[in-house]
Amino acid sequence: MAAKDPCKKHACEIQKCLQANNYLESKCEAVFQEMRRCCAQYPKGVSLSCSGFKGVEKEREKQA
Repeated sequence: MAAKDPCKKHACEIQKCLQANNYLESKCEAVFQEMRRCCAQYPKGVSLSCSGFKGVEKEREKQA
């Protein structure tokens, strides 16, 4: 059995927010920030949902 993706919940929240706000990313900035925080907690490759997600490296630097 594959390991559970630790950030999938945040990825789903992004999709819900975008759909609810006619895909205006500016309306979902808080949700994007939560995703960045989640992705920054895990080494690259642990969360498939984080692959290609922009801003993660900056968030990792903040936490270091």
